[in-house]
Amino acid sequence: MATMKESKQEKVNRLKQDMLRWQGFVRPESHAARIGLGPVEDAFPNAVFPPYGVHEFISGGREEDAATSGFMGGLLSRLTEGNKTCLWISTSRILFPPAMGAFGVRPDRIIFVDVQRERDVLWAMEESLKCNGLAAVVAELQDMDFIQSRRLQLAVEKSSGTGLVLRSNPRNIGSTACTARWRIRPLPSALEEGMPGVGPPRWQVELLKVRNGNPGCWKMEWSRGCFVPVMPSIRQNKALQLQKIS
Repeated sequence: MATMKESKQEKVNRLKQDMLRWQGFVRPESHAARIGLGPVEDAFPNAVFPPYGVHEFISGGREEDAATSGFMGGLLSRLTEGNKTCLWISTSRILFPPAMGAFGVRPDRIIFVDVQRERDVLWAMEESLKCNGLAAVVAELQDMDFIQSRRLQLAVEKSSGTGLVLRSNPRNIGSTACTARWRIRPLPSALEEGMPGVGPPRWQVELLKVRNGNPGCWKMEWSRGCFVPVMPSIRQNKALQLQKIS
């Protein structure tokens, strides 16, 4: 009887792992399998960013558009390693292309596709996600329903790329079939002591939804070519301790 119970449990565990793999989640074989998102990445199943999925980014305005584009740049710098190429599809491009250099993305690694209508953006993204030769496909959209997102997710599951959808001021967020839903907000940068100018970009990174994972909110910074979690300063820690005491 014990052997039979163990056998059933093994089957259940194997089925769970198969379902995660079919949905684009892979078990990291080593630290190199991670994309470098630190505590954010721990929120995903198996503690690894799911590369074979569609990630939806919700933006509330131009400031958030710029912050989200920068955060995407950090992701693309890792996804395009090894001279891989990505597509950026839009009707009115939000991105300022030279800014991608600040996040380690070579300009010749991004192919920009400008179309006239949003439905053309969806069609182009779906067809591009079927291509095994692309590391990632980015699309700027306002609206996307569940059926459209499901088509994108099915397309990316058949290839080895990543889909990133930037939805600026969506009229209706609704429910989608995307692997994760993000919201990136800009935060004031912090200068190194004694250094003039502007500090590294900082974001409030929020995972609103993540399939089979744990939503959460973190403060992150792009520093020296990688994502770095922002830790509370000594002054902030003292303030928190005083609040608890009071």
